[in-house]
Amino acid sequence: MVENSELLRVPAFADLPGDQIAWFISHSEEMHLKSGDIAFRADDPADGMFVVLDGQFQARGELGGETVVLTVQPGAVTGVLPFSRMKQFTVGARAVTDARALRFPSSLFPELVNRMPELTQRLVGLMSDRIRETTRREQQRDRLASLGKLSAGLAHELNNPASAAKRAASQLRDVLKKIKDSSHELGRRDLTPAQKSEIEKLEASFVQSDDVPPDALTISDLEEQIDSLLRSHGQNELWQMAADLAHKNIKPEALESLFATLDAVTARAALVRIAASVEVATLLNEIESGTSRISDLVRAIKEYTYMDQAPVQNVDIAKSLETTLTILNHKLKKGVVVQRDYGKIPLLVNSFGSELNQVWTNIIDNAIDAMGGKGQLRIRTYRQDNSVVVEIADNGPGIPPDVQPHIFEPFFTTKGVGEGTGLGLDTVKRIVNKHRGDIQLNSKPGDTRFQVWLPVMENPA
Repeated sequence: MVENSELLRVPAFADLPGDQIAWFISHSEEMHLKSGDIAFRADDPADGMFVVLDGQFQARGELGGETVVLTVQPGAVTGVLPFSRMKQFTVGARAVTDARALRFPSSLFPELVNRMPELTQRLVGLMSDRIRETTRREQQRDRLASLGKLSAGLAHELNNPASAAKRAASQLRDVLKKIKDSSHELGRRDLTPAQKSEIEKLEASFVQSDDVPPDALTISDLEEQIDSLLRSHGQNELWQMAADLAHKNIKPEALESLFATLDAVTARAALVRIAASVEVATLLNEIESGTSRISDLVRAIKEYTYMDQAPVQNVDIAKSLETTLTILNHKLKKGVVVQRDYGKIPLLVNSFGSELNQVWTNIIDNAIDAMGGKGQLRIRTYRQDNSVVVEIADNGPGIPPDVQPHIFEPFFTTKGVGEGTGLGLDTVKRIVNKHRGDIQLNSKPGDTRFQVWLPVMENPA
């Protein structure tokens, strides 16, 4: 038989009147479990509240969208609680040691509320803690899911320029060998200063050429003309060289001076060196472009996360939006056209910069999904009175009128199972409120607009 003193040692029952404790014990079932015995299973009807007196239990199941394992110690109150809407247990529990517990039937909760109001108040507090923990887990899962999507996109964005730079560096070795061999060949020739000057002049002009790359049809015509010119001077099997020079938009007549001043063998060596130098310049441009793109992405990531910066600072809204667009470029480039309309004067907001980026990310990501990855994304910033207004709009199908009142509610989502937790816009709302701002929605087919209002900071002199 359970004594009153045992129950009074449980925090939720501490200091309660003896007659209330006695009533609770008299209406509870005392459970004695051996190690490994099941107290209740997930999906069983949620028809009892359990007070652990001795021993230890392990609870396992789905909580907040993930599998969790929890240790339940003596003094814990678990199971269904008063005012809970739980119909079935979401986790199961088994004893991991010999254990003892009280099971109070949920059918007596109305009487419990009347007889033990102080206990009821404490149990409601426990239920609130349980809800907060579940919400925290959901939010953490949502953040991790968002981070996973961003990471996958960034990995792809980084891999492309990295692969291009690596490929160009690999090709560079072969091209440098061509330059070395052709330079040795020219070195064995008794070239006059005028001939050397002509070779160097052509090489420099071709390497430094920054003409706009020609279209495919022009390249094909140039390649044919250059190949024909080379063959007319006895330079056969140089089709690859003709193709390389054509891609650089080099005209056939520019090569005539070589054949006018050099014999066929020397001209060939000069052509190989010139073409190789042109290819080196092209490959170096590819390496520079690839590494610059990587550097830009790394800088964008640091700006997006505000790495190595103060958590609270005056944030340039337009710059913050551009950083977010850079991070989401892997989704935008599939068919989303971005229209920007930023105020001419920088608009500053004193904020947690990384949190504001979460706001833009969630809204823009939702807009891209709503448009099916193809459409028009319009971003506008302006000042109205003492507020910065950020308007993010898309030309997707719109949000149905019956859905609009619920979009900022926790766990509400219109996406399919596994595609969203419903915490994105709830997170947006909380962050905006934290910054003493407001968010509004206007939506109709072809025009959905989110407006975020934030207190403006005067631009420091």
